[in-house]
Amino acid sequence: METFDIIIVGAGMAGASIAGELSGQARVLLLEREEQSGYHSTGRSAAAFIPSYGHDNPSLSLLTKCSLNFLLDPPDIFRTKTLLHRRGLLVLCAPGEEAAMDQEWSLLQQSIPTIVRADRDFIRRQLPIVNEDYAASGWYEPDVFDMDVHALHEGYLRVLRQRGGRLLSNSDITGLERRDDVWCVKTPEASYSAPLLVNAAGAWADEVAALAGVDAIGLTPLRRTAVLLDPPAGCDVSGWPLVMASDGSFYLKPDAGLILASPADEHPSQACDAQPEELDIAYAVHYAQQALQLEVRQIKHSWAGLRNFVVDRTPVIGFAPNAEGFFWAAGQGGHGIQTAPAAARLAASLLLGSGLPVDLEQAGFDPAWVSPRRLERHEPATKQSHPQTNFVQ
Repeated sequence: METFDIIIVGAGMAGASIAGELSGQARVLLLEREEQSGYHSTGRSAAAFIPSYGHDNPSLSLLTKCSLNFLLDPPDIFRTKTLLHRRGLLVLCAPGEEAAMDQEWSLLQQSIPTIVRADRDFIRRQLPIVNEDYAASGWYEPDVFDMDVHALHEGYLRVLRQRGGRLLSNSDITGLERRDDVWCVKTPEASYSAPLLVNAAGAWADEVAALAGVDAIGLTPLRRTAVLLDPPAGCDVSGWPLVMASDGSFYLKPDAGLILASPADEHPSQACDAQPEELDIAYAVHYAQQALQLEVRQIKHSWAGLRNFVVDRTPVIGFAPNAEGFFWAAGQGGHGIQTAPAAARLAASLLLGSGLPVDLEQAGFDPAWVSPRRLERHEPATKQSHPQTNFVQ
C-alpha cells in the first residue's frame, strides 16, 4: 500500500486547486474516476466571474473578493498573463418585476460600488437587438469577467506535478476505511493510505462519504442547461456583456461568435453525466427570443451540468465532526470556479493547521461559515425549475 500525507478524491476545480496549494508542503495524491479531469461541473461552467453573485452571503462574497488578485495576475506556471477578460454584466428588468428590481438594486449598491443604473439608451447601445419589453431599465456591473477555466484548472494540475504530487485518472474507489489512524483507499489497480482524506468528489461527495462510513451533508445536485444559438446575420455579438434577467429566469452570453443561452434551470438530479432535456432546451430558446429580436432555426449545441448545493447554499469546507481526518470540499454550487483560489488556500490552511490566510483573516472571514458542523439537517436545496408561463414547447 503506497502512503501519502493527503489523498484528495476528485480532480475537478475544487480537488485540483486544493492539491496545487498543498503540494510542496505535503505528499499529495489526487484521484480522479474519469479519464479526463474536470469532465463534469468544471468543464461545463458558464465561466464568469461576477462579484455580485452571492453578494448577500458573506462567505461567498469574501471568497470571491479574495480570489480576484490571483485570477487577474496568476503565477507564471499558469502560462497566461491573466485568467480574466472584462465582459461586464447587464441585468434587464423583467416585465412586471420593477419593484423587486428596485429592492435588489438598493442592496447591490451597498456591496458593489461600481454598479450603475441602465436606462433605455444604455441598454440598446449594449444590446442592439433587445426586445422592447426588456429595454426599459436595468443595471450594469462593469467589473464582471470571462474566466479562462481551462487554464486555471490545468495550471493547478501543473503546480501539483511540478511539486512532486501525483494525479491518477481512471481510479474508481472500491473501498474506503479508517484503519490504524490512516484512511485506506482501494481502487481496482492499487491501494493507498494517508492520515488525511479530502472529499472533493462534486455531485458524488455524499456517495464517497457513505463509502467511508461518514455522515452525509445532504448534497443536492441541480441540473442546469445551456444552448448555443446563431445571432442574426451581420450581428457581431463579441462585444456584448453577459446578460441576465432581473428575476433570474435566464441569462445570455457571447460565446465564440454565437449566443449562449440558459434558462437558469435547477432540476434535482442524481449524480450522473448530466444531459440536457428537450423541455429545458426549449425554454432556453424561449427566453432568448423573449429578450432578443432573434429567430432560432437550429440549436448549434446543447449541454447540461450539475451544480451541487447543501441546504443553505453555502460551500462545505472543513473537517467532518465525527470522522477523524475526513475533510469536506463540496457544495460549491455555481460559485466553485470564481472562488477556487481563495477556497483552495482556505482548505489548505485548515488541513495543514497553518492559520487562516492573511487576506481572508483581514477581510473578516469566519471558517465556521463553511464548516460541516453548521449543518444540522439534510434537506434538498431546490428552487422552482421554471416560472409558470403559457409557453408550449
